Amino acid sequence: MNEISKQIIGAVSDFSESFRGAFNIREDGKCVGRQSSKNIQILPKKDKPGLDIIISPETDGESVYIPACVTHGNEDDLVYNDFFVGEGANVTIVAGCGVHTTTGEPARHNGIHRFFLRPGSHVKYVEKHIGLGKGVGLRTIDPVTEAELGENSVLEMDTAQIGGVDKTLRKTRAVCQKGAKLIIRERILTDKDQTAVTDFLVELNGEGSGADIVSRAVARGESHQEYSSVIVGNAACSGHSECDAIIDGKATVDAAPKLCANCCDAALIHEAAIGKIAGEQIIKLRTLGLTEEEAESRIIEGFLN
Repeated sequence: MNEISKQIIGAVSDFSESFRGAFNIREDGKCVGRQSSKNIQILPKKDKPGLDIIISPETDGESVYIPACVTHGNEDDLVYNDFFVGEGANVTIVAGCGVHTTTGEPARHNGIHRFFLRPGSHVKYVEKHIGLGKGVGLRTIDPVTEAELGENSVLEMDTAQIGGVDKTLRKTRAVCQKGAKLIIRERILTDKDQTAVTDFLVELNGEGSGADIVSRAVARGESHQEYSSVIVGNAACSGHSECDAIIDGKATVDAAPKLCANCCDAALIHEAAIGKIAGEQIIKLRTLGLTEEEAESRIIEGFLN
């Protein structure tokens, strides 16, 4: 693993020279480190680039790390990772990635992750994205997440784009069976002329299933963000979608939440708020000795946390 990969992994995970438990490190389309554990098997796919991660039933408290790094320009990395989570398992999956270029050549990573949660399982999925390097080449990350949630399973997604990504298209598709819960917390920061598009589609097919989606976005400079969410209630279920965005400079944000109730007992709600940083917040922080730039940074940091 080269030094750029270590820098990326340090930014998107709790990596400190090594990982505990199961892990796979992907660097420029190749595996540079892999380890399975007693309850989590990581196997390379035979027909395409990617992994099968098999988590045994009743596995409790374990973590698996699958960071991906693109460390130079003229690299277009594509990977397919499937997670098979056994009944009653309770695990954390960390799947951050970063792209780096110091030239005029583009660097891109596209990770297609599919989750298959057996009944009663619980997954916390942490995914951070970052772009690095001083080159003018386009830094692109296009994640795709697809999830099938079995009865009474829970998938918590904590996703963040923490800076430096010039272009991203983030697609999430999920289907929830009886009693299953999907919880998503998304945070996105764009600046300069960067663009970010988020596209959620959730189907609540089982009685008592639910989805809670909250996206917080900060768009600065001349960047542009788009947020689209569709929650489809096909049973007695509950769904909530919320998009809060702060705009600064000449940035623009489009938000389009949509609800589809196909059952009279589906309880669905959406919220969207877009605006600039409140002046009184900046004034309050400036009275504490901060400059205007420092005050704005503090407000944005708190908003995205």
